[in-house]
Amino acid sequence: MATGPKGKESLPPYFNIDPKAAAEKLAEPIHTARFAKAAAFAGRGRDDLAKRGYAPDGKKRLRKFSIWEICKYLIPVAPAHLRRVLKAHPDLPQGDGASNSKWFTLEDVLTLREHFAKEGAPNREYTSWRPEGLPAKVVAVANFKGGVGKTSTAAHLAMSAGLDGYKVLVIDLDSQGSMTSIMGGQVADEWETAFPLLARDYAQALQRENTVREAAGQAPFPFDETLTEALEVSPRNLVQKTHWPNIDLIGAQLNLYWAEFQVPVWRMQLRSWALWDSLSNALDEGGLLDEYDIILLDTPPALGYLTINALAASDILLVPLGASFLEFDSTGRFFDMIYSTFASIEEGENRIRRADGLPEMRFEWDAVRALITRFDASQQTDLANVIQAYFGDFMTTYRQDVTAMVGQAGEQVSGIYETDYRDFNRDTYVRGRETFDQTWAEIKQVILGTWWRDLQMAEAEKQEGDDNGKA
Repeated sequence: MATGPKGKESLPPYFNIDPKAAAEKLAEPIHTARFAKAAAFAGRGRDDLAKRGYAPDGKKRLRKFSIWEICKYLIPVAPAHLRRVLKAHPDLPQGDGASNSKWFTLEDVLTLREHFAKEGAPNREYTSWRPEGLPAKVVAVANFKGGVGKTSTAAHLAMSAGLDGYKVLVIDLDSQGSMTSIMGGQVADEWETAFPLLARDYAQALQRENTVREAAGQAPFPFDETLTEALEVSPRNLVQKTHWPNIDLIGAQLNLYWAEFQVPVWRMQLRSWALWDSLSNALDEGGLLDEYDIILLDTPPALGYLTINALAASDILLVPLGASFLEFDSTGRFFDMIYSTFASIEEGENRIRRADGLPEMRFEWDAVRALITRFDASQQTDLANVIQAYFGDFMTTYRQDVTAMVGQAGEQVSGIYETDYRDFNRDTYVRGRETFDQTWAEIKQVILGTWWRDLQMAEAEKQEGDDNGKA
């Protein structure tokens, strides 16, 4: 047994605690107002920490990219060839700096991509594929277990897609607003969040119901100020630009949480309102599915009404989890709750549809992937293999390694792609970046595969229609 001073046997620190001395260390009992003070302090601290990655004028800006980085990660050309092309085409972006050390904005990189897509080698992929005429793919990142790397994964997927040339819309549905902070968003109140989209959908449903009620000689449901104002909101009005030229944001802030209380009140008044379709309807009616290539939904760590809307709107569901028993167990329960919730909705809706002679409905996702995050191969490989075995084809094959670089980027409230590789040993940067490059590669494969499948279905339906027309 360990011994203390003068050879005395030491005891664990929870022994010999004097109740009187403990009481003397306590402050006065805490009243409700004390939380407001703590929140104010936290708010000031949050603003200060969030602005660590900002420019001196208080705005967030995306760094520039070197020729080495462009040729290694963004455009498949050799540095010497890129320099020759720049010299031969003075109309192209020339970058800043000396001839052997030029740096380019992402806008410049996107312009160079387009040039090489037209003039480059025909067997190389300079721009990412997206089929014409098909809507954006909506990807929801969700799990009701907190701390699994959900927002970090969603943010890096958005940035990966942006670097890959896609036009991305990020919708932050978590009232904590972490994604909004990462993307440098400013949200004054709930009317600049997704809340008015839900309110607008309910208001439209109420208008349709009132038309029926008035035709039947019944009194219409009243419209309050919130619903009247929501009808004037367009999804496009909520979109704000970010410091990424091809990533836009619908942000979140604390008041968004009131949607979890307001939505069930509306549903009780109008039981026919399909509340789970609110976000889907907004994306469709607002034209956002045509304007963007990929829409990423970052959800709160709970299966509430906002998450239900995100899941119903998504084509692809991504579920991050750590390689621990508790996170594996929690994720299994999350899948069970998804089943219970959506099967219950399907059963209730289809009971009505069958009675009315209408076709039945069902929820459907193109793909679901569970992704192991914060992975430490030296300690977690065995458990990760067990998780892989039980979740089977739900799992991604790549496991997202934990790296010191991720932690350093997090301290700056930035993504790994926003950090300057000159702040690291180059090998460290390459290893750290590979963590998210590999994740994006696997998710991109899923996105492209589902787009291809949709394209084949659309062409088959068109051919069938043409054949029927000829007949």
